[in-house]
Order: sequence, then structure tokens, then C-alpha cells
Amino acid sequence: MDQGGVPPVFSADAETVGDHLSVVVTGEVDMATADTMLQTVLREPAGRVTLDLRAVTFFDSAAIHAVVRLAGHYPDALTVLPSRQVSRVLEIAGLGSQPWLHPA
Repeated sequence: MDQGGVPPVFSADAETVGDHLSVVVTGEVDMATADTMLQTVLREPAGRVTLDLRAVTFFDSAAIHAVVRLAGHYPDALTVLPSRQVSRVLEIAGLGSQPWLHPA
């Protein structure tokens, strides 16, 4: 069905260059989509991971849990690029100063 140019509610696109995996997430990351984001990252073997959340418009506790799991899975190898909304949620959750968080 043609959505007439309406952006998707959620997407997670992965690209690997060498041992670096970059996953660009757009839309809403919530209870229904957080596991898809997590599995998109974990599906590809990688030495370094960039999780680009700059196009994320909604981010809930399930999304926070997924990012914390990724931080544990990739210690010292995860970079999260947050949108303003994601930065605010992570700050409220007490995660605003994590070394993997790289606000613009």
C-alpha cells in the first residue's frame, strides 16, 4: 500500500564496513520495536558498533533496556548518536553521562 511519502513508524537499517557495524534507526522505538533494533545490531558480527538514533522520534523503557544490553554486549565498542528526544529520555533515566553516548 502506498503511504504517499509518509515516513515509516520504525526502521532499522544495518551497514557493515570492515569490523564496524552502523545501524540507523528511524521512527518510534518502543515495546513493539526495541527487540527488532536490538536483533538488527546483534545479527551482524562486529568489533565496533554505531547506533544512530538521530531520526528517532519516540524512545521508551524497552528502548532504554535494549541500548543498555548493547552497551553490555559491546563494552568500549558502542557509540550511540541520539536525537534530542533520545538524549532527554536517557538523561531522565540517569544515563546521560554514559561513555557510549555521544550527543551532537
